[in-house]
Amino acid sequence: MNDFDPDAPDARALWEGMYTAGERWSGRPNAALVRAVQDLTPGTALDLGCGEGGDVVWLASLGWRATGADVSPTALARAAAHAAEAGLGDRARFEEHDLGASLPAGEFDLVTASFLHSVAHLDRDDVLRRAAGLVAPGGSLVVVAHSSTPPWGDHGDHGDHGDHDDHDEHHRVHLPTPREDRDTLAPATAGWEVVREELLPREVTGPDGQRATIDDGLLHLRRPGA
Repeated sequence: MNDFDPDAPDARALWEGMYTAGERWSGRPNAALVRAVQDLTPGTALDLGCGEGGDVVWLASLGWRATGADVSPTALARAAAHAAEAGLGDRARFEEHDLGASLPAGEFDLVTASFLHSVAHLDRDDVLRRAAGLVAPGGSLVVVAHSSTPPWGDHGDHGDHGDHDDHDEHHRVHLPTPREDRDTLAPATAGWEVVREELLPREVTGPDGQRATIDDGLLHLRRPGA
């Protein structure tokens, strides 16, 4: 991405650079997240790396009391505006966090992390393990990740976090399978139920209109109840 600077000095500058370059709101929730949680009973939810709030607003529309966390003030301001426009400002709230340094406080019935890839300033494995600690007894952790790239080397038209420069090996991002994410989380989720662990194909559009299919990895774990 031309507006994504992998050499930005910190996470805030990295993501502010992307969002201030233009709005990326699609108005659609992440399809893999919809697949994972559409049948869950609404409660409290936390979306890590929420961007402009598409998933948070969708969760709130289903009755969840949803919190979104992101490091970009620009993205968070847009997310709050989208929630207000949808009449969901009382069910959707947003907090600024550098996820490498802090997470929202409390316990949540659902914690989600979708496309939480970054070329710099983020220990994703550590964030996911700490995120597991925010799941309430009986609650769910849902991790959605890019698991493959299209032939042109980025993620095309969906505007998710994690795009990278194929000409710079230092800034490449590892794209984990759901099994790899489960192994990463194992120390923090011993005894949890694996609800879903699957690859979901999705069509994307490249910069010149070309089409390809990539895989999104979906991992849904449920913490044992109290």
